[in-house]
Parts: sequence; structure tokens; C-alpha cells
Amino acid sequence: MRTLIISDLHLGSVTRSDLLRRSELRATLLEALDGIDRLVLLGDVLELRHGPLREAMEAARPFFEDLGRAFGGELVISAGNHDHALVEPWLASRGGEHDPGPLALEQLLAPAAVSPAMARIAEWASPARTTVAYPGLWVRPDVYATHGHYLDSHLTVPTLERLSVGAMSRLLGKAPSEFAAADDYESAGAPVFAWRDVVARYTHPGAALNGMATVAAWRTLGGGSGEDGYDSRPRRSRRPVRRLTRMLRRRALIAGFPVAVAALNRAGIGPLRADISGRELRRAGLAAMGEVAARLDLGDAYVVFGHTHRAGPFPRDHPRLRGDRGRAGAARAGAPAGGSQPVTARAAGPRRRLGIGAGERLQCGSRRYETTPGVKQVAWHATPSPRTSSSAAAVWRGCSTSG
Repeated sequence: MRTLIISDLHLGSVTRSDLLRRSELRATLLEALDGIDRLVLLGDVLELRHGPLREAMEAARPFFEDLGRAFGGELVISAGNHDHALVEPWLASRGGEHDPGPLALEQLLAPAAVSPAMARIAEWASPARTTVAYPGLWVRPDVYATHGHYLDSHLTVPTLERLSVGAMSRLLGKAPSEFAAADDYESAGAPVFAWRDVVARYTHPGAALNGMATVAAWRTLGGGSGEDGYDSRPRRSRRPVRRLTRMLRRRALIAGFPVAVAALNRAGIGPLRADISGRELRRAGLAAMGEVAARLDLGDAYVVFGHTHRAGPFPRDHPRLRGDRGRAGAARAGAPAGGSQPVTARAAGPRRRLGIGAGERLQCGSRRYETTPGVKQVAWHATPSPRTSSSAAAVWRGCSTSG
């Protein structure tokens, strides 16, 4: 079975960054579905923090209808932190009459049993056969795919999401270092997602809640400089007073940021670091996802995730971050990744990981995988399903990337 994994489409974003809203870019993806048996939408498919659900659904409908006309295979939809409301009705009802037991790593559900919105999406995508998977999906016996929002509990970059989840953990009296199951991550994250979703249900949230203020602060502090292609330099204004005001505000923010992070660590919200560069976000995201994989007891499985919108690890990274065995010739397994930059990781034990960015190529022996420049997508083509992780490692031995 050949599987294509896409993450973080954010359809319905008010910033118009949801590129697959544009028909000419959708066409590129639809062409890539030729020969694909299963398409996985790995969370944050809709942007539900920018306004009411109906608006995001209206923006997403053309995508799913085009998908249904072009693809007749299996469609698997998961949820992330930005569209958690799609699965919340099912999560709320599963324990309504009896103890449902622990939330398993993979729950495969009919869309109509999850929420009315999921049922409508499945109808639009017909004749594709739609299934909902939450909190993740076993793509094959040795590969687990999940959106990646659980990693915020262990992230050392002080994003708003990380601070909110950290504060909720403090209120619950259970530190992330004590988490051992999906229920633990849901108990800390779901309340944070829910109140932001409720605000967006009735109004269009301002920059503080829809994420734009976080992006602006990140760029002001220099987080956008370097490898990720963002220009963190403040915009130059023709008005000298306004330019001076912006410069002073930026300097004050840069000077006060480490102090604020230290205060948060003393308050028990951390551990956090004052480094918010793109490289650090990628490094910290990989490390945090590795922590999640270990705590969910994923064993020797490979993990494919999105969420951080970053690729990696790269050959220049520390061997521990790459997940190498620590000796020459160690194999690395990987997933070709497009604009939203997911990565692969392994759980406890030896880890082998590789991700590539938009417009790059992954060469694995005679196999070559390409991603689409400018299209915010994640692509992972499964090879014939090996039954053991050792044979899976052989499939990806000798992989390299090129631009």
C-alpha cells in the first residue's frame, strides 16, 4: 500500500496562508495522488482558531470536493491542536455511559460517529472512503503517525501553546515528566484548545489568540532569522518617529525576554529556554517528540509528525538529535516532507530520522522522492510493508538529500 501523508493545511486561515485553497496549487497535489492507495491528513487540516467553524468549512469544501473527484482510495483524517474541535464531540461522549478505558494510540472511527463536521467532510470527499484516526495512526506495524501537538508539553521554546499547556499541567498537579499515556496529554491540552475554539466560535479572535501576535513577537526577537527563510528585521517606516518607536520597543522586548523566561522557569512552567531561533524550534521539537514517543511507549517504531512546521534532523546536527546509533554506517529512516515540514523520529532506543524541506529531493538508493515547492504539504510514500524494524531500516539505508 502506498501512503501519502499531508499535515498542517490550516484551511480557512484568515492570513490566506492555506495555499491549497487555491485551485492551481491543489492541482499539483491531486496529480501526486496518482498511484496512491491511502491519503492521510495528519491534523490541523482546518484552521478553527481564526473564526467560526462554518467559515473554515466553507473554505475547505472546494479542496475536499476536488479531492473526491480525483481520489477514490482510502482517506484518513486526524486532528491537531488547531482543529481539535473536529474530534472533541467524540472525546466528550466516549465516557458518557461507561468507563471507556484509556485512550488508545489509534482509534479508527466512522466520521459520523465523531462529529457532524467530520460527516460533512466525508460526504464532500466521496467516493473516497473516509476514516477518522485519533490521536494517531499506525501507518504500518513499525510506523506511527500523529499530528505532534502532544510535544508542546515538553517543548523548551516558550510559545503561547507551550505556556498554556504548562500552566494547565500546574493546575492539574501533574508535571509532563509524569505523563505516561495519551489521556495525560489530552487532560493538559484539550482544555487549552477548547477555550480558544469557543472564542473563535462567536467572534474573530484578535492577534493575541489567533497566533499572529506570537509570530510578530517571534520575528521581532529574531526567531525568523537564518535557515527558515523568514526575515526577522523590522519593517522600515518612512516616518522617523514611528521607526524610532519600533526600534525602542524591539530593544525592550529583546532585553526583557530572557528575564521573563527565567521568571516562568521559577514559577514551575518550564523548563524553557530564551532561544527562539528557527533552528532551536526544530531541535526542541524533535527532542520533545522523542520524549512523547518514549512516554507513550512506542517502542522501536518510527514516528511521523508535523505541528512544528520544521524539517530535520539534518546531517550537520548532533548525532543524538539525528537519532544515529553513534557509530559509522548507522542507518537513518525518513519521510519526505514538504512545506509544513514534518519529521520522523524513533522512540526509546536507537533512533534513525530524516526530513527534507519543500522543493528538495530524498534519494534512497534507486528510489527518489520529490516535494512540491510552495505547497504546504507533507509527503511520505510507504514502501511495501516490512514486518520488522530491521527490514525497514534496510529500505532507507543510504538516503541523502539534495536541493
